[in-house]
Amino acid sequence: MIKKLVVGLAVAAVALFALAWAAAPVFAAQALIRAAKAGDAARIEQLVDFPALRQSLKDELTAELAAHMRRDPRLSDSRLGGLGMILAPMLLSGAVDAAVTPEVVAQMVTTAEAPDPTVPDKPEPDDAADKDDIHQAWGYRDMNAFAVTLTDRDQPDQRLALILERRGLFTWKLAAVDIQNDARP
Repeated sequence: MIKKLVVGLAVAAVALFALAWAAAPVFAAQALIRAAKAGDAARIEQLVDFPALRQSLKDELTAELAAHMRRDPRLSDSRLGGLGMILAPMLLSGAVDAAVTPEVVAQMVTTAEAPDPTVPDKPEPDDAADKDDIHQAWGYRDMNAFAVTLTDRDQPDQRLALILERRGLFTWKLAAVDIQNDARP
């Protein structure tokens, strides 16, 4: 009887541990979304790996810029386009380093849009109403990466995936973004 009780408790403990381990990124993502909606910069700083996020944004925005430059015949056929391809990542890097703050992370989470460091921040008049119009899709990408894909219902072909990465056994931090734009020609 005692042996069955001990085995049952051990199985229950393992199951509880596995459940907590699997649910940890969901709780971290929910905490990030709540902090973003509340504008809690201190909490956002705890939930984000800013150096990793900045590098991810640099990579994503540089790829977007390069794709745009390749699609534009005026830029792809000119020598200035080549110079732009060389200089753009350096300029973008500095702009991203300066622009990615807890407030910008909150804006990304609530609007489903990656920041554009080349455009001055001018909120649109309807932004406050649109914040509730964001669709969220949740899922593991692998054992150490969890994605919350945000889509503005007004722009369903543009998605922003917030990638949380495992930092220890139960700790997750926002460390990357994945800009998905299906509207490219």
